[in-house]
Amino acid sequence: MSGAKPTSYASLHDVELCSYSVAGERRAFGELVRRHGSGVRHLLRRMGAQASLADDVAQDAFLAAFERIAEFRGEGTFAGWVKKIAARLYLRRLQREKRLSAIAAEEGPADEIHTDGDADHRIDLDEAMKGLSPAERLCVSMCYGAGLSHGEAADALNLPLGTVKSHVKRGLEKLRARLAPGNDARAGEADLHGRRSNG
Repeated sequence: MSGAKPTSYASLHDVELCSYSVAGERRAFGELVRRHGSGVRHLLRRMGAQASLADDVAQDAFLAAFERIAEFRGEGTFAGWVKKIAARLYLRRLQREKRLSAIAAEEGPADEIHTDGDADHRIDLDEAMKGLSPAERLCVSMCYGAGLSHGEAADALNLPLGTVKSHVKRGLEKLRARLAPGNDARAGEADLHGRRSNG
């Protein structure tokens, strides 16, 4: 990018920050990490990663994004792009640990949801996600959190497309049922429906 370097990157759009990053401006990329790091870690937690693993994979994802920053064309959001990288890195790690096939096949009981007993009985989306089976949580997170299509998720998980669609459908039905009773449910549901639905 030509011209003088900005004194602050905080006011720039992500696409501008990516352009500066391509030119080797590490502080510009640092601003991208500051903006989107928590969102990437949050996605990984929803996919089932423990906090320390989510931190590690998020760091690896941003390193990979920095190395491949010239590939980002601004056709989607930077956040969506780096989340796809993070989701794939997490899946590869599960494959290396021989845990992915077990998670993808698991239909057993999910964690119980515990509310704190407050009068409004609010259940947020993260808490509701714990009520899904590991396979449902993984597929819903990949398709609605990382923005992968059902086909991309099926390829990444090495599962039939119909199986992924079934996991997503059941997962969404369970989330709607969990989130429906409270008035605050609409925010969590809107978060899901705000993302593209892929086939």
